[in-house]
Amino acid sequence: MDVRFWFDPICPFCWMTSKWLRVVARQRDLAIEWRFISLRLVNAGVDYAAQFPPEYEAGHTAGLRGLRVAARTRKEHGTEALDRLQEAFGNHVFEQEWVPDTAAARETQGSEAFLASVLTSADLPTTLVEAATDTAWDEVVQAETDEALALTGRDVGTPIIQVDPPDGLAFFGPVISRMPTEEQAGELWDHAVGLARFPGFAELKRSLREQPQLPSFGVSTDQVGITEDWHGGSRRQHR
Repeated sequence: MDVRFWFDPICPFCWMTSKWLRVVARQRDLAIEWRFISLRLVNAGVDYAAQFPPEYEAGHTAGLRGLRVAARTRKEHGTEALDRLQEAFGNHVFEQEWVPDTAAARETQGSEAFLASVLTSADLPTTLVEAATDTAWDEVVQAETDEALALTGRDVGTPIIQVDPPDGLAFFGPVISRMPTEEQAGELWDHAVGLARFPGFAELKRSLREQPQLPSFGVSTDQVGITEDWHGGSRRQHR
Protein backbone atom coordinates (compact mmCIF):
# COMPACT_ATOMS: atom_id res chain seq x y z
CA MET A 1 0.00 0.00 0.00
CA ASP A 2 1.12 3.57 -0.71
CA VAL A 3 -0.98 5.18 2.02
CA ARG A 4 -2.57 3.99 5.25
CA PHE A 5 -5.53 6.01 6.47
CA TRP A 6 -6.97 5.54 9.97
CA PHE A 7 -10.58 6.68 10.15
CA ASP A 8 -13.50 6.97 12.53
CA PRO A 9 -16.75 7.10 10.51
CA ILE A 10 -18.25 9.72 12.80
CA CYS A 11 -15.45 12.29 12.32
CA PRO A 12 -16.30 14.94 9.68
CA PHE A 13 -12.65 15.86 9.19
CA CYS A 14 -11.82 12.19 8.51
CA TRP A 15 -14.47 12.25 5.83
CA MET A 16 -13.30 15.51 4.24
CA THR A 17 -9.69 14.32 4.15
CA SER A 18 -10.67 10.91 2.78
CA LYS A 19 -12.66 12.53 -0.06
CA TRP A 20 -9.61 14.57 -0.95
CA LEU A 21 -7.32 11.55 -0.71
CA ARG A 22 -9.54 9.55 -3.06
CA VAL A 23 -9.07 12.30 -5.67
CA VAL A 24 -5.31 12.23 -5.08
CA ALA A 25 -5.26 8.44 -5.37
CA ARG A 26 -6.72 8.67 -8.87
CA GLN A 27 -4.24 11.37 -9.87
CA ARG A 28 -1.15 9.75 -8.35
CA ASP A 29 -2.14 6.10 -8.80
CA LEU A 30 -2.01 5.52 -5.05
CA ALA A 31 -3.41 2.53 -3.20
CA ILE A 32 -5.17 3.34 0.09
CA GLU A 33 -5.38 0.93 3.00
CA TRP A 34 -8.22 1.84 5.35
CA ARG A 35 -7.59 1.17 9.02
CA PHE A 36 -9.50 1.88 12.22
CA ILE A 37 -9.13 4.47 14.95
CA SER A 38 -11.92 4.89 17.49
CA LEU A 39 -12.41 8.25 19.17
CA ARG A 40 -14.46 6.44 21.81
CA LEU A 41 -11.56 4.14 22.68
CA VAL A 42 -9.03 6.98 22.51
CA ASN A 43 -11.14 8.81 25.11
CA ALA A 44 -12.04 5.76 27.18
CA GLY A 45 -10.74 7.32 30.38
CA VAL A 46 -12.00 10.85 29.72
CA ASP A 47 -14.73 12.67 31.63
CA TYR A 48 -16.95 13.52 28.68
CA ALA A 49 -19.04 16.02 30.64
CA ALA A 50 -15.92 18.05 31.44
CA GLN A 51 -14.07 17.66 28.16
CA PHE A 52 -16.62 17.66 25.35
CA PRO A 53 -19.94 19.13 24.20
CA PRO A 54 -22.97 17.04 25.25
CA GLU A 55 -23.41 15.16 21.96
CA TYR A 56 -19.81 13.91 21.69
CA GLU A 57 -20.12 10.77 23.80
CA ALA A 58 -23.11 9.56 21.80
CA GLY A 59 -21.30 10.38 18.55
CA HIS A 60 -18.09 8.65 19.55
CA THR A 61 -20.06 5.58 20.65
CA ALA A 62 -21.87 5.53 17.30
CA GLY A 63 -18.49 5.65 15.59
CA LEU A 64 -17.27 2.64 17.57
CA ARG A 65 -20.39 0.69 16.64
CA GLY A 66 -19.71 1.51 13.00
CA LEU A 67 -16.09 0.40 13.29
CA ARG A 68 -17.15 -2.94 14.74
CA VAL A 69 -19.26 -3.46 11.62
CA ALA A 70 -16.31 -2.33 9.48
CA ALA A 71 -13.96 -4.79 11.20
CA ARG A 72 -16.32 -7.69 10.54
CA THR A 73 -16.81 -6.51 6.97
CA ARG A 74 -13.08 -6.56 6.28
CA LYS A 75 -12.64 -9.98 7.86
CA GLU A 76 -15.53 -11.61 5.98
CA HIS A 77 -15.57 -9.68 2.70
CA GLY A 78 -12.09 -8.22 2.25
CA THR A 79 -10.46 -4.85 1.77
CA GLU A 80 -12.40 -3.88 -1.36
CA ALA A 81 -15.64 -4.22 0.59
CA LEU A 82 -14.18 -2.09 3.38
CA ASP A 83 -13.31 0.58 0.82
CA ARG A 84 -16.95 0.68 -0.31
CA LEU A 85 -18.16 0.75 3.28
CA GLN A 86 -15.90 3.64 4.28
CA GLU A 87 -17.28 5.71 1.43
CA ALA A 88 -20.86 4.69 2.23
CA PHE A 89 -20.41 5.76 5.85
CA GLY A 90 -19.32 9.21 4.79
CA ASN A 91 -22.17 9.63 2.34
CA HIS A 92 -24.78 8.60 4.89
CA VAL A 93 -23.39 10.45 7.90
CA PHE A 94 -22.32 13.70 6.25
CA GLU A 95 -23.75 14.08 2.74
CA GLN A 96 -27.48 13.59 3.31
CA GLU A 97 -28.96 16.44 5.33
CA TRP A 98 -28.36 18.77 8.25
CA VAL A 99 -27.85 16.89 11.53
CA PRO A 100 -28.69 18.70 14.80
CA ASP A 101 -26.06 18.83 17.54
CA THR A 102 -27.94 16.51 19.88
CA ALA A 103 -27.10 13.22 21.52
CA ALA A 104 -30.26 11.69 20.07
CA ALA A 105 -29.21 12.54 16.51
CA ARG A 106 -25.75 11.06 17.07
CA GLU A 107 -27.19 7.90 18.63
CA THR A 108 -29.29 7.40 15.53
CA GLN A 109 -26.11 7.17 13.44
CA GLY A 110 -25.08 4.15 15.47
CA SER A 111 -28.45 2.43 15.35
CA GLU A 112 -28.92 -0.89 13.60
CA ALA A 113 -31.39 0.65 11.15
CA PHE A 114 -28.93 3.36 10.16
CA LEU A 115 -26.02 0.94 9.87
CA ALA A 116 -28.12 -1.44 7.80
CA SER A 117 -28.85 1.36 5.33
CA VAL A 118 -25.11 2.07 5.06
CA LEU A 119 -24.40 -1.60 4.40
CA THR A 120 -27.12 -1.78 1.78
CA SER A 121 -25.73 1.20 -0.12
CA ALA A 122 -22.29 -0.48 -0.06
CA ASP A 123 -23.84 -3.65 -1.51
CA LEU A 124 -23.05 -5.62 1.62
CA PRO A 125 -25.23 -8.02 3.68
CA THR A 126 -27.23 -6.29 6.39
CA THR A 127 -26.49 -9.22 8.71
CA LEU A 128 -23.11 -7.57 9.30
CA VAL A 129 -24.95 -5.08 11.51
CA GLU A 130 -24.94 -7.70 14.25
CA ALA A 131 -21.32 -6.72 14.93
CA ALA A 132 -22.37 -3.27 16.15
CA THR A 133 -23.05 -4.53 19.68
CA ASP A 134 -20.40 -7.25 19.70
CA THR A 135 -17.57 -5.96 21.88
CA ALA A 136 -15.32 -8.81 20.71
CA TRP A 137 -14.50 -6.62 17.68
CA ASP A 138 -13.13 -3.95 20.01
CA GLU A 139 -9.89 -5.91 20.23
CA VAL A 140 -9.26 -5.33 16.53
CA VAL A 141 -10.30 -1.68 16.67
CA GLN A 142 -8.21 -1.04 19.78
CA ALA A 143 -5.14 -2.67 18.24
CA GLU A 144 -5.30 -0.46 15.15
CA THR A 145 -6.04 2.61 17.27
CA ASP A 146 -2.95 1.86 19.34
CA GLU A 147 -0.96 1.26 16.15
CA ALA A 148 -1.85 4.70 14.82
CA LEU A 149 -1.03 6.49 18.08
CA ALA A 150 2.27 4.63 18.37
CA LEU A 151 3.24 6.21 15.05
CA THR A 152 2.17 9.78 15.88
CA GLY A 153 2.08 10.13 19.66
CA ARG A 154 -1.13 10.39 21.64
CA ASP A 155 -1.84 14.14 21.51
CA VAL A 156 -3.48 13.96 18.08
CA GLY A 157 -6.91 13.55 16.55
CA THR A 158 -8.35 12.05 13.40
CA PRO A 159 -7.58 11.34 10.63
CA ILE A 160 -4.12 9.81 10.74
CA ILE A 161 -2.22 9.10 7.52
CA GLN A 162 0.98 7.14 6.97
CA VAL A 163 2.89 7.52 3.73
CA ASP A 164 5.22 4.77 2.47
CA PRO A 165 3.98 2.16 4.97
CA PRO A 166 4.95 0.21 6.92
CA ASP A 167 8.10 2.21 7.73
CA GLY A 168 7.16 5.72 6.57
CA LEU A 169 6.27 8.56 8.87
CA ALA A 170 2.67 9.13 9.94
CA PHE A 171 0.90 12.38 10.77
CA PHE A 172 -2.40 13.73 12.04
CA GLY A 173 -4.30 15.48 9.27
CA PRO A 174 -4.27 17.37 7.09
CA VAL A 175 -7.45 18.73 8.65
CA ILE A 176 -9.42 20.47 5.91
CA SER A 177 -12.84 22.11 5.88
CA ARG A 178 -13.11 22.81 2.15
CA MET A 179 -12.78 20.34 -0.69
CA PRO A 180 -9.82 21.22 -2.95
CA THR A 181 -10.29 21.48 -6.70
CA GLU A 182 -8.83 18.74 -8.89
CA GLU A 183 -5.72 20.83 -9.44
CA GLN A 184 -5.39 21.83 -5.79
CA ALA A 185 -5.80 18.23 -4.61
CA GLY A 186 -2.49 17.06 -6.03
CA GLU A 187 -0.69 20.21 -4.93
CA LEU A 188 -1.93 19.82 -1.36
CA TRP A 189 -0.80 16.19 -1.36
CA ASP A 190 2.67 17.07 -2.59
CA HIS A 191 3.06 19.70 0.14
CA ALA A 192 1.76 17.42 2.89
CA VAL A 193 3.95 14.51 1.85
CA GLY A 194 6.95 16.79 1.50
CA LEU A 195 6.62 17.70 5.16
CA ALA A 196 5.78 14.17 6.29
CA ARG A 197 8.82 12.66 4.62
CA PHE A 198 11.22 15.01 6.40
CA PRO A 199 12.30 13.03 9.50
CA GLY A 200 12.65 16.11 11.71
CA PHE A 201 9.17 17.46 10.98
CA ALA A 202 6.80 17.37 13.97
CA GLU A 203 3.92 19.85 13.70
CA LEU A 204 2.29 22.62 11.71
CA LYS A 205 -0.97 23.58 13.40
CA ARG A 206 -3.57 26.15 14.28
CA SER A 207 -6.58 25.48 16.48
CA LEU A 208 -9.06 27.62 14.51
CA ARG A 209 -11.26 25.48 12.25
CA GLU A 210 -14.09 26.29 9.89
CA GLN A 211 -17.14 24.09 10.01
CA PRO A 212 -16.66 21.75 7.04
CA GLN A 213 -18.53 22.27 3.80
CA LEU A 214 -20.88 19.34 4.33
CA PRO A 215 -24.68 19.03 4.17
CA SER A 216 -24.74 17.60 7.71
CA PHE A 217 -23.39 20.95 8.94
CA GLY A 218 -25.68 22.99 6.72
CA VAL A 219 -22.66 24.47 4.94
CA SER A 220 -22.69 24.44 1.13
CA THR A 221 -19.64 24.54 -1.12
CA ASP A 222 -20.21 28.23 -1.84
CA GLN A 223 -20.22 29.10 1.87
CA VAL A 224 -17.53 29.40 4.52
CA GLY A 225 -18.41 27.61 7.73
CA ILE A 226 -18.36 29.31 11.11
CA THR A 227 -14.83 29.41 12.52
CA GLU A 228 -14.44 27.77 15.93
CA ASP A 229 -11.46 27.38 18.25
CA TRP A 230 -10.75 23.70 18.87
CA HIS A 231 -8.84 22.39 21.85
CA GLY A 232 -7.91 18.77 22.47
CA GLY A 233 -10.24 17.43 19.80
CA SER A 234 -13.26 19.45 20.89
CA ARG A 235 -15.04 22.71 20.13
CA ARG A 236 -15.37 23.23 23.89
CA GLN A 237 -12.50 24.51 25.97
CA HIS A 238 -11.84 21.94 28.70
CA ARG A 239 -13.26 22.68 32.13
